[in-house]
Amino acid sequence: QVQLVESGGGLVQAGGSLRLSCAASGSRFSNSYMGWYRQAAGKQRELVARISTDSTNYADSVKGRFTISRDNAKNTVFLQMNNLKPEDTAVYYCNVVLGTIIKTEYWGQGTQVTVSS
Repeated sequence: QVQLVESGGGLVQAGGSLRLSCAASGSRFSNSYMGWYRQAAGKQRELVARISTDSTNYADSVKGRFTISRDNAKNTVFLQMNNLKPEDTAVYYCNVVLGTIIKTEYWGQGTQVTVSS
């Protein structure tokens, strides 16, 4: 059974930094897409960043401030968030997509990030 466990959220002042981690277990993840989404209060969930075996992509709102990376040996994906802004406040969810022809998505439980002004 696939499990995703997030950590690293919290409260930070604007301009500060946080690093989110997501540890995956229950399958092989080295060839999978791994990513981070977020959902602010009253808004739809949106993609923040995603990483495959050889590429990354970011939402325009976080380009230049956030960096996604992965450690395949530890089945872990990270999101380094710098120069945080109040509008980054949201619940952040780890996401993994397994499979090639038939794809299955898995989600973590979410971790709260709050940026004060």
